[in-house]
Amino acid sequence: MLLSLSIRNVVLIDTLDAVFESGLCALTGETGAGKSILLGALGLAAGERADRAQVRAGADEAQAVAEFELPDSHPARALLDEAGIAVEPGEPLILRRRLGEDGRSRAHVNDQAASIGLLRSLGDVLVEVHGQHDGRGLMDPKTHRGYLDTYAGHDDLRAACRTAWKEYSGARRRLDELVSANRASDEEKAFLTHALEELEALSPKTGEEAELAEERQFLQGAERALGDLQEAQEALAGDGGGLEGRLNAALRGLERVRGHIGEGGGAAGEALDRAASAIDRALIEFTEAEDALGDAAQAFDVEPGRLDAVEERLFALRGLSRKHNVDVDELPALHGRLAEQLDAIENAADRIAEAEKAVTAARARYDDAAHALSRSREKAGEALAGAVAAELPPLKMDKARFRVSVTSDDERAGPDGRDSVVFEVATNPGAPFGALDKIASGGELSRFGLALKVSLAGEDEGLVLVFDEVDQGVGGAVADAVGRRLKRLAEKGQTLVVTHSPQVAAVADHHWKIVKDDDGKGGVCTTLVRLEGDERREEIARMLSGAEVTDAARAQADALMSVKV
Repeated sequence: MLLSLSIRNVVLIDTLDAVFESGLCALTGETGAGKSILLGALGLAAGERADRAQVRAGADEAQAVAEFELPDSHPARALLDEAGIAVEPGEPLILRRRLGEDGRSRAHVNDQAASIGLLRSLGDVLVEVHGQHDGRGLMDPKTHRGYLDTYAGHDDLRAACRTAWKEYSGARRRLDELVSANRASDEEKAFLTHALEELEALSPKTGEEAELAEERQFLQGAERALGDLQEAQEALAGDGGGLEGRLNAALRGLERVRGHIGEGGGAAGEALDRAASAIDRALIEFTEAEDALGDAAQAFDVEPGRLDAVEERLFALRGLSRKHNVDVDELPALHGRLAEQLDAIENAADRIAEAEKAVTAARARYDDAAHALSRSREKAGEALAGAVAAELPPLKMDKARFRVSVTSDDERAGPDGRDSVVFEVATNPGAPFGALDKIASGGELSRFGLALKVSLAGEDEGLVLVFDEVDQGVGGAVADAVGRRLKRLAEKGQTLVVTHSPQVAAVADHHWKIVKDDDGKGGVCTTLVRLEGDERREEIARMLSGAEVTDAARAQADALMSVKV
């Protein structure tokens, strides 16, 4: 739903701020007051093509800001997610467009810089205009197939068609790959064979490079470490038995002294006991140190030539990885891929035959799904044409004809079938059918759009419908029929109508008047005034009687406003 529209310096509009509500919103005013400018500003905010002529004379820049309420399931959210713009539930969506006098424009979505393309994509799912300013929505043939599918409830048929297309595309892609592989030259086969022989000779393993690098680092230091350990062992051994012999000699000497003084011995005996205990601990520690040095030396006693072998394999692996431009750890996976390619070349004929059968079977399944969808579209097109035909006479278009053209072509085959769907009209008896926007006038476009939207049941959640002078050239019962249909559409959301018909304005839920006045600077400006009560009755009476509002016109306005729709 459109919550508000803010306009600055757009053609005749200096400053305009309007707040809108749900339901049927009527915009009225004298011819030339600026109703089209208002819709043009809304289109500007919604990403339509900009023209430097839209900038108000004397201003440096024009600006249009449209604020929308966004339901949780609205399709605009997918576009915003893709663009990386977050709009929280309950937060409004604000589209801002600035247009400089040099014709350059800038776009913002919720105060984040955005492309004009994103703005237009959002506008496509937020606003649908019917009438002389229409360029998208129902008037855009690219949307017709989607509208018809929604009308017919084709979700299951489209899902089946998409699944079949995916299978068919995959089978065809596999066949293309096999055919391409079969064209490989003898040189390529020779290359694959040689590459596989190299890989198989090395038989690389994932994680092997890190293990070899670690072992190489250890081996490079092992020789120096072993020499240092030997020096440490020799230092412990010393000359003539070394430290261990001297400690044992000292311990034996203490034992002899102890024998001389016997047990006890007072302070001297205690000192001898402490000395003997300390020497005994030193002998134990010394023995443990010798054992540890021996273990360490044994650990560093590596296989002769092991360093050369490790380096040779490590360098071979790294050289092969550089040759194939992959990491060393990816060499095993490369082996698998090259083996598959070689196998595909050597067994191409059998595989191609199998792939061709798979393509034929998948194509048959797709054809069945696409034909089912085409038949249903043709049937739904006839039903929609009948529904629209029933809506045309009350809208004073009983001579007009409407049809849904469904044509199938293999060149258009895709996930949604192979059909082109176009809504076509013939506005006069005997006239050929043609595209809506090429055949119908502005007023007729609006009424065709109204008939279509009523027939399609208005299932577009959160879509703002805008009808520009849908009542052009009609009055009386026809205008009443237009008003009733607009009222029905507005029950499901928000509908804005620019109208000259008092019958349409009288059934609106909300009413605004567009007024062109003197700007006090020798120029003119356009403003928007919300009408309530007597002011609204006066405007409807003016629409009934013209420049001079009579009491009879006011009474008729009261009668129109009291009609229940």
